[in-house]
Amino acid sequence: MTVLINGFEMAYTDVGRGLPLLLVHGYPLNRQMWQPQLEDLKSYARLLAPDLRGHGDSQAVPEPYSMDLFADDLAEFLDALHVDEPVVLCGLSMGGYIAFAFFRKYAHRLRGLILVATRAIPDSPEARQGREAAAILARQRGVAVIAEGMAPRLLSPKTLASNPQLVERTRAIMLHNSLEGVLGDLAALKDRPDSTSTLAQINLPTLIIAGADDQLIPLEETEAMHSAISQSQMIVIPGAGHLPNLEQPQLFNAAVRDFLTRL
Repeated sequence: MTVLINGFEMAYTDVGRGLPLLLVHGYPLNRQMWQPQLEDLKSYARLLAPDLRGHGDSQAVPEPYSMDLFADDLAEFLDALHVDEPVVLCGLSMGGYIAFAFFRKYAHRLRGLILVATRAIPDSPEARQGREAAAILARQRGVAVIAEGMAPRLLSPKTLASNPQLVERTRAIMLHNSLEGVLGDLAALKDRPDSTSTLAQINLPTLIIAGADDQLIPLEETEAMHSAISQSQMIVIPGAGHLPNLEQPQLFNAAVRDFLTRL
């Protein structure tokens, strides 16, 4: 399914009934990463999984991107689908950065937050340089070079060693993105604001999920985020890296089901 919003065609999946659960993918991924949740959680909520601009089956849109722009796109998406009731926003990695922006702009549209493998702090100078180098490489060699470089970093060492099918699946998801989307993400990630001060303002039930073997975000950062959000609970999923919803879907889905049930 597609819908025209903010001047581009956004592709999305809409399954299930009940409380709306908005699933926001990370970089450099798309809505395909939520397949285990779309299959298993549709009896518990209405699952809305869009492809962000330039990702997956959504229209390729050139830069500039920003977390605020992504948040605006999501608000327009909800309007287009006539979703008037507050939603639970589940954002993974970059999806978490978008969740912070959405909270700052559209808090009245939120019932709760699920923050997965994400952080509040902005990029360090070294990380910003890394984004710039990745953008140059992507312009020279395409999306494939980003997929090859990111796959070993997104997954836990255990997954890399024991689940080659998931490794290839993750690469395939990343390859199904436009160059415009990847470049837009890198610029938006590099320039994203510091959301640390936002954490204390979050007055919603919040579930924080981390992979025990996340190679990108230390658990200490996740614990600090948990301490700063008053109504939060934190779950660490063993045997998972930066993509716990794909690496350990049963544990991930159980945590989300329990959170939704308590809401």
